[in-house]
Amino acid sequence: MRQVAFTQMADGTAEEYTFLAELEARHVEGTADRVLAHLRLLDGSVGGYQIDRLQHCLQTASRAQRDGAEEEMVVAALLHDLGDLLAPENHSAFAAAVLRPYVSERTHWVVQHHGLFQGYYYYHHLGLDRDLRERYRDHPHFAACADFCKRWDQAAFDPDYDTLPLEAFEPAVHRLFAKPRWNADWD
Repeated sequence: MRQVAFTQMADGTAEEYTFLAELEARHVEGTADRVLAHLRLLDGSVGGYQIDRLQHCLQTASRAQRDGAEEEMVVAALLHDLGDLLAPENHSAFAAAVLRPYVSERTHWVVQHHGLFQGYYYYHHLGLDRDLRERYRDHPHFAACADFCKRWDQAAFDPDYDTLPLEAFEPAVHRLFAKPRWNADWD
């Protein structure tokens, strides 16, 4: 297997970086498949609910699609809890980070903040302030995030809902991850 000769990035040549860029491009092409594989790991996860986390994600996306949401938001609804296994304490930020190069600022913000906004529906039962989302009341995407949670996320725990299978969303996931909206200002 071919490898670069340098051991410090500062010593790399244009030829070596061209080679690495080609390898990286091939790796990036497989992003959608890796995301879908990770999503499948949610099957059977996070007990206690009437459905598992994968079914919750599928149901959220099914509701968004049937509600006429744009494809980008449907995929975001599918992936909004992608971080539940690896980052349970900040799953929203995890999913938002995965989506960021591929979605609008609005969709990114909704996914990044949906966990806090979802708290509106249950924080008060745990002795927490259900209105923590109000700190973002003046944000331009507040209504979109509140709507995401109300219409799709908090409603997606029904074992009797006619949830679409993952295969129904795979083409949309592949389309989304095929075209990054990369911005040099992102860190």
